[in-house]
Amino acid sequence: MSTLAAAAEDYLRVRRALGYKLDRQGRQLLAFIAYLDEAGATTVTIEHAIAWATLPAGTTSGYWSDRLSVVRQFARYLQTTDPACEVPAKLLLPYRRERPIPFLFTPADTERVMRAAGQLRGELHAATTQTLIGLMAVTGIRVGEAIGLGRDDVDRPGQLIRVIDGKFAKSREVAVHETTIAALDRYTEVRDRICPSPRCDAFFLSRNGTRLLYQCVRPVFMRLVAACGLEDRAPQSRPRPHSLRHSFAVNTLRDWYADDVDVQARLPLLSTHMGHVTPASTYYYLTAAPDLLALVATRLEPNPERTRYDQPGTDA
Repeated sequence: MSTLAAAAEDYLRVRRALGYKLDRQGRQLLAFIAYLDEAGATTVTIEHAIAWATLPAGTTSGYWSDRLSVVRQFARYLQTTDPACEVPAKLLLPYRRERPIPFLFTPADTERVMRAAGQLRGELHAATTQTLIGLMAVTGIRVGEAIGLGRDDVDRPGQLIRVIDGKFAKSREVAVHETTIAALDRYTEVRDRICPSPRCDAFFLSRNGTRLLYQCVRPVFMRLVAACGLEDRAPQSRPRPHSLRHSFAVNTLRDWYADDVDVQARLPLLSTHMGHVTPASTYYYLTAAPDLLALVATRLEPNPERTRYDQPGTDA
């Protein structure tokens, strides 16, 4: 192992110990180190960093920027022990990332996709896909979190599911309705009958008795939404598995505003439920639906029926 490769392994070990998963970034960094070793380089240089980041030719500027960011973060770490190491500036290969407009599923949309999932070939495949979609729709958990559930992570008596080591290496408990527990129980019966000796302890199983993979779940989901006639509602607003999470958040906020509850007080609860680091991440969903923004604007408008004597701090 070269000195650079050893430094990269140490860097990844430290970052992962801090809670960062760095799956894709780790693979990219090791690919960059292999590139440096093949070039005979003994440290990181800006010239090598840009040459590697812009491979292969014809890819997007966002892809280049992401690759250079991986190099930049490692270079900062390496420079503490290697003064010859060059750190690429942020102005090199810049890219302004725009958040896509969420595709919002209506309850009817979700029901159509779930019915289509129930028609998939293979009883276990159909039951797994249908239940997975339903769970994401009613809880708002991330697809990776749903795939990562173990059998012991479903607490039936407590009506909870436990998300272990989710995004940012955080774990949490998500409360679910009794009807959701009933649906999970029905899936469990099908799963255990068809696959009594699985190859892992995952709650959701593939047809081979293994844990689901996102790269397999996503294309199945995309075929289902296409079969249901759900089309892109804007150039950057297309139905994806993660859209179910966006829809859950928007529908929850919409119901709260419509019921005239104190959304500001409840927002931290929704943030915790969804596994957001701060409520600011949850507020992003306010921009997802025009009617939701209208509800917010209505809440902010002064009430003409209130007089000065009704205002806080005045004498009645």
